[in-house]
Amino acid sequence: MEKDAIKEEEIISNDLLWKKADIKEESDISEGSQKHEKLKTALLPYWRERPPTTYSVTFESFGKMMELVNNGYYESLPFTVDGINWTFKIYPNGNSDTTRGLIYLYVKIDDSSITDPPLDVYAEIKFFVYNYGISEYYTYQEVEPVKFDSVQQEWGRWIDVFVAQRNKSEVFSYDENISNPVFTWSLPNFSTLTLDSYTSDPFSSGDRNWVLKVYPNGDGVGKDNSLSLYLLSESNEKNYVRATLRVLNQIGSDNVEKPVEGWPNAAENGWGYQEFIPLADLQDATKGFVVDDLLEVEVEIMAISKQTPIN
Repeated sequence: MEKDAIKEEEIISNDLLWKKADIKEESDISEGSQKHEKLKTALLPYWRERPPTTYSVTFESFGKMMELVNNGYYESLPFTVDGINWTFKIYPNGNSDTTRGLIYLYVKIDDSSITDPPLDVYAEIKFFVYNYGISEYYTYQEVEPVKFDSVQQEWGRWIDVFVAQRNKSEVFSYDENISNPVFTWSLPNFSTLTLDSYTSDPFSSGDRNWVLKVYPNGDGVGKDNSLSLYLLSESNEKNYVRATLRVLNQIGSDNVEKPVEGWPNAAENGWGYQEFIPLADLQDATKGFVVDDLLEVEVEIMAISKQTPIN
């Protein structure tokens, strides 16, 4: 493969793909372009063997990550440089309809790093991709440092932001062989529950800890008409999950079950439904969902993704 070009399909076909970044602050430097715009200043492409030193993300299967993210983005775990918190946002299928088929990577400054009065942070940026065929990084160097502030909090494509320090990284993986996949939670005295919501004790499944959360009288659009049911990560991890939630039928086999799949929703930072089962069905003793004032809910976790930090 010639070093003066790299094809997108060759990048995508790699089962192991690394994206890395280093970051440092500068001062008295001109402002960069707006969020998610293409760069307007010149780029200096070149090859190098030396890896970046701040942070990396490894995908055990880049194709699986593309499938799970679909038309959205993958966001890394937070990492800190010079007291500033950052994350990576990776768009494996482009960041708009016109960029489909391209891989975009942004570095994002954490909102908590923007103080009042606003703190301006300047970063020297490089865009690059690692080529396993020749064991070198194809690198695009942005010629001017970029300003991050309360207005512009993201920048990028393939990014390398400089600071000489110990490398930190993470590994993204996808597991369909889940240990202890089923958890059942019993709620006694269901008709007398008075709180808006109840949360189960933590349980372990797939080497991670979870909780179930129930709104007995509904949440959001389910308020006063449905029971709301959610699966949540106890540590608020933002990973991909495929699971089935159930309200168990205690006198027959007609459980009410609904699948959940995807990244956590914004409202609960979890997976579930505001309208899981009508309250009328729970109040009807002949339906068999509440017996002796006891309700049983269940989750079966079939697959999860993981972000494993490596120090």
